[in-house]
Amino acid sequence: MICIRPAEPDDFDLIAQFIRKLAAYEKLTHEVRFDADVMRGHLFADRPAADVLIGEIDGVPRGFALFFQTFSTFEGKPGIWLEDLFVDPDARGSGLGRALLSRLAALVVERGGARLEWAVLDWNELGKGFYRSIGAAAVDGWERWRMEGAAIERLANGG
Repeated sequence: MICIRPAEPDDFDLIAQFIRKLAAYEKLTHEVRFDADVMRGHLFADRPAADVLIGEIDGVPRGFALFFQTFSTFEGKPGIWLEDLFVDPDARGSGLGRALLSRLAALVVERGGARLEWAVLDWNELGKGFYRSIGAAAVDGWERWRMEGAAIERLANGG
């Protein structure tokens, strides 16, 4: 039986484990550098920076989704950005990934939102195929951009 539930503070080590598994799958373990206490504070504060759903099969955690609210000025409505979605490899095909995304879609609807969005690595054909199967599509004409580290510091200091 599949169960999707909100993460609790006691789930933090499990969340960290899922993040590391996702990074290994994406060949990005070198980019995992979070401080556990800082992240825990952001996820479980009075006003969390992000929310987490835990996906269980027969009471055993097998996946997670980490997300946060966005806002579309064009739509004039909120949305959800899915930052991370991961299902253990041997649980793929069980319906857990779909159940996690279904719960996120329900949250968008409950909040009167317009969009559920995420990014996919260009080589992740397995993920793209799954997303197409549930009705999602790539957004034509957009590139993902990022600023971090020293570049943020420089800009923040007027440079």
